[in-house]
Amino acid sequence: MRPAVTGAVLAVAALSGPHAVAADEPRLRIANDASPSALAFAGENTEAVSAAATVCGSGYAFRNAVALPSATNRLGTLFPENGGSGCAIMDNNTSGAKYMYLKICKVGGTSCDTDSGNFSSYAGPVYVNSFGCAPVTAQMGTNSSSLYFTYTNERLFPCG
Repeated sequence: MRPAVTGAVLAVAALSGPHAVAADEPRLRIANDASPSALAFAGENTEAVSAAATVCGSGYAFRNAVALPSATNRLGTLFPENGGSGCAIMDNNTSGAKYMYLKICKVGGTSCDTDSGNFSSYAGPVYVNSFGCAPVTAQMGTNSSSLYFTYTNERLFPCG
């Protein structure tokens, strides 16, 4: 199933942007360990997935998308990307700027990278060099005291 979905994602991503020379179009790379649910999300949200992949920089591949606080009430989307290091962004899926906080750390909670503020597009990118099992915290709200959700996960990336 992966080749068909990957091809569909690439085809839609190439068609969804403004007309440009094909060489100028960013290529969406799909990580080898992307789950079937991640591939389905990519097929349904090609513009967001393509944008997230380019924010982290060249060499990153789409791996997963986490709807926050839930798939039925998605206010934000957390995108962990695989590359030379771990990268994450949190997409703002609401209208207007919201307070957003994103933190990713090495295992054990050391060497953290954070981004916070009022963002209309996304928080991040945040990076971690040793990204196996990297813990992450993501928050969104009207301000830091009035949050819609706080998401934590001790294993944003697969444990290696």
